[in-house]
Amino acid sequence: MSCACEDHCATAALQARQRATLRSVLVINAVMFGVIAAAAFHGDSTALLADSLDNLGDALTYGLSLYAVSRGPTVKARVALFKGGLILLAALGVAAQIVHRLLVPSVPVFEVMGVFSLLGLAANGVCFWLLTRHRDEDVNMSSVWECSRNDIAANVSVFVAAGGVALTGAAWPDLLVALGLTVLLLRSSLRVIGSARAELRAAT
Repeated sequence: MSCACEDHCATAALQARQRATLRSVLVINAVMFGVIAAAAFHGDSTALLADSLDNLGDALTYGLSLYAVSRGPTVKARVALFKGGLILLAALGVAAQIVHRLLVPSVPVFEVMGVFSLLGLAANGVCFWLLTRHRDEDVNMSSVWECSRNDIAANVSVFVAAGGVALTGAAWPDLLVALGLTVLLLRSSLRVIGSARAELRAAT
């Protein structure tokens, strides 16, 4: 009986820590989505818009992960599968924006790209640090850590794109980075979906 009680208390404590972390990163990503999306439209940057959509997808993902924290392995795997679908939708949205920019060319404001990519990097660095300790706990937390790692890569890429736009005076560095982020999102979605499907098969 004592062992059962200890296991229950340990599980409850773990779930409480996961919820606290997920609430923190959800708020950070929701705020950063609004800030970076506004900057993307002001600066006319497709790469920055891709970054903001990534933040939106993450905020939704963390909300779903909060729901899944105290659920069983099957529910967690289904939530992870849905999160993989959200990442895939974000990738398709960025791809559509790239096509639009190719049809309607414009040069983004590199100063806006640089400043807000660094702001996003600072915010996502905090999220990554908070989530790293949870990444091996279950498929639910592993999938949100994957999202956070993507954010770091996205912020660095947008900063590099800003430098490319400043040096060339052209839009292609912005579009090139946006294309790279699309590929990153696609790979991440496939990895999350694959892990979730494996968990579902194991559960059944």
